Amino acid sequence: MKTVLIDLSILKHINCGLGQVAYNYGCYFKQHNPNDLDIHLLLPRQYFGLFGNNVKYIESKKIYQCFPFLLPKFDVWHAIHQLSHFRPSRASSQYILTIHDMNFLHEKKGIKVDKYLHRLNKKIERANAISTISNYAKKDIISNLDLKKEIDVIYNGVEQLSKDGERTPSYPINKEKPFFFTIGQIKQKKNFHVLLDVMKIMPEYNLYIAGQKGSSYCKSIESRIKEENINNVFLVGEILHSEKLWFYNNCHAFLFPSLLEGFGLPIIEAMFFGKPVFSSDKTSLSEIGHDAAFFFHDFEPEEMKRTITEKSLYFYSHPEMAQKNFEYANSFSYEKHMQQYLNLYRKLLK
Repeated sequence: MKTVLIDLSILKHINCGLGQVAYNYGCYFKQHNPNDLDIHLLLPRQYFGLFGNNVKYIESKKIYQCFPFLLPKFDVWHAIHQLSHFRPSRASSQYILTIHDMNFLHEKKGIKVDKYLHRLNKKIERANAISTISNYAKKDIISNLDLKKEIDVIYNGVEQLSKDGERTPSYPINKEKPFFFTIGQIKQKKNFHVLLDVMKIMPEYNLYIAGQKGSSYCKSIESRIKEENINNVFLVGEILHSEKLWFYNNCHAFLFPSLLEGFGLPIIEAMFFGKPVFSSDKTSLSEIGHDAAFFFHDFEPEEMKRTITEKSLYFYSHPEMAQKNFEYANSFSYEKHMQQYLNLYRKLLK
């Protein structure tokens, strides 16, 4: 039987977007057993056994980053994102590299960009197959790299979410007042600061922003909230998956003004809960949101307020919209996603 190694080492950061992708890969194999493939998962030891008996477990020890030849030989090696420090050492292993985005070109400067490009080009040279998560990401990769290999577009899988398992957040919430919700790394690319001026002119709502605090960008938002006395915007920090479900299920609308996304997972997650989703139309977001999301075409506060107010009213006055969004979100199933990768594994093994 042919052996397949799937690198889920990012599970060490399970609450981030990539960590959740890795978690759902594992969950898929708990429910499905591809009888023609011997699946191995590379992950932190604390997850051994969590994904059932249809897979074998290999600990993502740091020593394997330095000495990859210590790992067994695998017929297929799948790196589910481009940032992993693990790699196959055997030339005979078919190596699949999934590139999520080229965001570092826009976020890094100088020598850091060169460093990232060098690492990525080495992986691309080694790869037998390259995939990415959106047509936007594919175009961005092609326009920035001298790529002589085909790229398969395989959309991210999105876990079908529901209020089952939700938990009221530990952060104090004013449950008497309707609120907006957003989530993501609190970095410049997420563009959360544009929401501050919107909330100034929408005092009847609160806004809760979830994500790791501490960045200089986050501190600038906190400073503005304090200095401008914006008393209806709250940075709640990192939250549990169960708390995220509560926010999705109880918010009036989900707002996502991001400038830089390879996919935009939260806008699809939010669609499972029957709430209107508002997104910027930048990078991949218009592709992924398609006709199920409402889009900000600029970030002028009055225009954003008008969009939110008018489109929310339309959404809630047409009950069929919630079901349409649910069905659209469900089209990004892990069943479809994993079947595409299993087919790719088998194709390479031929």
